[in-house]
Amino acid sequence: MIVVEEIVIGRVDELDDPGCREFKIGDGDWPFRGFVVRQGEHIFAYQNYCQHVGHPLNWQPHRFLTKDNGHIICASHGALYDIPTGECVAGPCTGKFLTEVEVWINDGKIVVKGPTSLR
Repeated sequence: MIVVEEIVIGRVDELDDPGCREFKIGDGDWPFRGFVVRQGEHIFAYQNYCQHVGHPLNWQPHRFLTKDNGHIICASHGALYDIPTGECVAGPCTGKFLTEVEVWINDGKIVVKGPTSLR
């Protein structure tokens, strides 16, 4: 049985523009891991899972964007993903998409909804 949970990531005004923040839903060995990206007034959320080899996109906490903040980047092999769509636009997984996570803003707070475990 898949258990779905809503969690608050933080306040929108606490997140740089552009900026990212990692999150996890659930505990144990296989929690769901994701990240949110702020771009202007928009918030996007994705599973932290590279579509090329299946490992996390980042090597450092909360670091998912290129130096110019124009794309999400996989730190391992440099694949570039479009921020609003999650589409891989350059690299070995071109044409594939990051898995979107349901996200919304409630009273100035960023809220995500996802499974508590990957198993």
